[in-house]
Amino acid sequence: MPRVKYRFSVLLLAFLGTINEGVALERLTVENWNASNAKHLLERTGFGPTPEEIHQFSQLSLKDAVDLIVDGPKNRSIEFDDFVHSGVFDVGLDPFPPSRPATTNLAKETGAALGIKVRPDGNRPLQPIVDKFFYWLRASRLETDRVTQWWGQRMLVSDYPLQEKMALFWHGHFATNEDKVRDYRKMLQQLKLFQSEGLGDFRTLMIAVSQNPAMLMFLDAGVNIKSAPNENFAREIVEIFTMGVGHYTEQDVREAARTFTGWNFKGLDFEINALEHDNDSKTFLGHSGNLDGIDVIDIILEQKVTSEFIAGKIYGFLASQKITDDLKAELGVSLKSKKYELKPFLKDILSSQIFYSSPVVATRIKSPVELVVSTYRKLGLDNLPGTPDFNYTTGRLGQRLMHPPTVAGWSYGRSWITPSLIIQRSNFIHDMLFPDIAFIPWDRYPDGDNSYSILSVHKKLREGLTITDATKADVDYGEAALSNQPDRNEEFNTRFGSYRGWQMAIERVKPIERDLPDINLTDMILNNGIENTEEVVSYFVDRFLSVHLDVSAQKSLSEFLQNEIGTRQISQVAGSLEYPLRMLLHLILSLPEYQLG
Repeated sequence: MPRVKYRFSVLLLAFLGTINEGVALERLTVENWNASNAKHLLERTGFGPTPEEIHQFSQLSLKDAVDLIVDGPKNRSIEFDDFVHSGVFDVGLDPFPPSRPATTNLAKETGAALGIKVRPDGNRPLQPIVDKFFYWLRASRLETDRVTQWWGQRMLVSDYPLQEKMALFWHGHFATNEDKVRDYRKMLQQLKLFQSEGLGDFRTLMIAVSQNPAMLMFLDAGVNIKSAPNENFAREIVEIFTMGVGHYTEQDVREAARTFTGWNFKGLDFEINALEHDNDSKTFLGHSGNLDGIDVIDIILEQKVTSEFIAGKIYGFLASQKITDDLKAELGVSLKSKKYELKPFLKDILSSQIFYSSPVVATRIKSPVELVVSTYRKLGLDNLPGTPDFNYTTGRLGQRLMHPPTVAGWSYGRSWITPSLIIQRSNFIHDMLFPDIAFIPWDRYPDGDNSYSILSVHKKLREGLTITDATKADVDYGEAALSNQPDRNEEFNTRFGSYRGWQMAIERVKPIERDLPDINLTDMILNNGIENTEEVVSYFVDRFLSVHLDVSAQKSLSEFLQNEIGTRQISQVAGSLEYPLRMLLHLILSLPEYQLG
């Protein structure tokens, strides 16, 4: 395959460094509404428009186009199936212990754990319990991958893409990670909350997130009790979720933590443990009384800085991260005047002159999820492929859903682009257009730091070794590192438990369908009446890129295609176009220009 010269740094900086200050949040005039602006609107509020969608929206007025995007179609043409569970959870797993030692200690103390009784006698009496501990770690993670595949399918084909786009925004804003939550059900429940309330009002969403089991688990609600308040959630709610750094004191954080004491969950349900809730007087941001968590949220929403913080972050996600203090203040006024109702606020942004200004249009670096899904949408796919693997690909590019890097979520913007990541983006395009014939499903194969151990145990057991011998370390640790050796306590064997847990998980978790992308570039070109190589390049550029590609670059691409097929005239080689067209598209979608939308 031909190599692409990556001139991304100079090009992207040229585009991203041109945001002008002082542009007012005024409505775009009727005469400036056109197909180009319709394409921009659809790009930012969804996951990549098709030519048909661009034409449809360009025929509407700006108001009608924005209303349709924000409110969604009156009659939904697409009905989604609910997520189909694999049936991997059972009641014995709840509450799930925080660690393997905590699990085995519980078993020793009570005679049972994870719904399994300790065997009265025999070798490794705790082994089934250890196996089940590792089983749930693997099964929940695999099932979470199925959840994100399900979500990706919704992104791909939804007739209300802003619903999924805002769910993606809130997932990064109220970031929780399955690695700590360790329950795909809670992660799915939170995702559905973002989908159902992500375009409602922020107060309702904020309260629901604060009482959501995934968030409560992630930020240690279980240890936030009146005798020893834990500040994790209180700190994040003011620092990351609502106000930003510098608008509260450490005393405010401590007092807020007291208001949330006793907030916890049982299974998938929120509950307040009244015995652990602090009912004494508290003072938060100058307000005193027997405050509870909802009181704190309402006090936060009264602050001018809160509406500016939330409005600015939404604007940064949909429009530009380059935002002046004056514009942030104006956005904050707009959001607060609408009582934090998000739909009318979004209509203000999407109808504004600044949203369609040259410093905003085609200057936003696509996130990995947006890159992958928009590529499939622009190709006209109606099914999210299983190959390349969605989770592996987006994770390799820096955005594995349900696994944000920190409680602050993903950074967006230039953090998506490094020399190695731009090459990985090109590799995704290559893997999509030229599938790996030796593909091994990523979700069915041990991964991470423990993968070598699992595979080593597997190999030795298959060779006929006993569990004891198969789980011995592959290296001689020596007496000096005796504490680093695998478990020597034959009440259970941790290495075997990790191996057996993986086996049990892949037996029970439904596999992701591994269909390939249904791509036919030849039909795409021929059905659009394209006659020569110059028109092919022009069509691909118009369909896939938001950025203008200069004449010399288009000429080089046209010459490349002509050299591959031996002629300018498409009709002469209609039966042998597919591979050259895929090589051409790989070049185009690997360009720096394609990273911008």
